[in-house]
Amino acid sequence: MKLRASDPREYLRADEIVDGSHPEVAALAKRLRREHANDVSFAAAAFGFVRDSIQHSWDAQDRRVTLSATEVLRERVGLCYSKTHLLAAVLRAEGVPAGLCYQRLSDDGERFALHGLVAIHLHGSWHRLDPRGNKPGIDAQFSLDTERLAWQARPDHGERDYPDVFIAPHPTVLAAFTDARDMLALCSAGLPSELPETSSPEPQPLEPLTVRRDTLPAKFLPE
Repeated sequence: MKLRASDPREYLRADEIVDGSHPEVAALAKRLRREHANDVSFAAAAFGFVRDSIQHSWDAQDRRVTLSATEVLRERVGLCYSKTHLLAAVLRAEGVPAGLCYQRLSDDGERFALHGLVAIHLHGSWHRLDPRGNKPGIDAQFSLDTERLAWQARPDHGERDYPDVFIAPHPTVLAAFTDARDMLALCSAGLPSELPETSSPEPQPLEPLTVRRDTLPAKFLPE
């Protein structure tokens, strides 16, 4: 799909969530860069680290709440959104433009939840990656040619790919984490189901849209 983004240089910023300037995140990025000199191999290594070394909260049944890149790196666990924050931060820390993307996914066309992705700018174009973490039935891979995401959106089921590449985490996602103390409880009661419509990759703060556990797609729940 055609992605909608700002100038790639804008996607090198650090902020409180995608905190690539934090010493721990920067140290990881530097280590990976020493081992992988060119941008493609470095990006692939960063993707592999986040996908494989950071547990997905649902898969691990881990209640710890992590949101910023630093928190995710320290605790080694996070939801899809949180893992994208770490991957984007690591890439930005070593000069690879990286933004945040979202999908709206469902099992049956009635229950929906947002899924977080990363978009990286290499070879003059944007490429989406999914560091969620693999398990039986999910095989997301680093690819600059054909997308290999955990899930492909199915429009006939009401699913969609949002085309915007965001510089910072969307306010809808951040709002869902407000006052959260338990990741499993958060997923039961507070995950966003969609993004409000926007025409800019740098949205204004918006109210979150949430779903109850009984409306959360099974693909986001532990087996």
